[in-house]
Amino acid sequence: MSEKTESPSNSLDMLKWLVVVLILGGVIAANTYYQEISVLYRALGAVALVVIAGFIASSTVKGSSFLTFAKESRVEVRKVVWPTRQEATTTTLIVLAATAFMSLVLYLLDMGIVQVVSFVTGLGV
Repeated sequence: MSEKTESPSNSLDMLKWLVVVLILGGVIAANTYYQEISVLYRALGAVALVVIAGFIASSTVKGSSFLTFAKESRVEVRKVVWPTRQEATTTTLIVLAATAFMSLVLYLLDMGIVQVVSFVTGLGV
């Protein structure tokens, strides 16, 4: 069996996450409480506190692993070969035509089934 021991960094991380949650909750409460203050000042204060909370969150183990993941994702997105405008337009038109065709087929099948069921049951629909 494995023993779960709480390391000091884990305790510190939990404290940091608690501070982040308190800051974000404080932003929401302050925005509600100080409604008479200009929206510009409230927005600037909210942005500043969210940035501070982001810095605190990024200093945790999970925060730093998220930042690493985000950086690696950005590198992978740069490797993607994006379609040209012509390819995107052609693909969109093909999808629209296929959707219209399948809609017509399903409509005709539905109407046929309705006719067969109304003939079998004797109910005029």
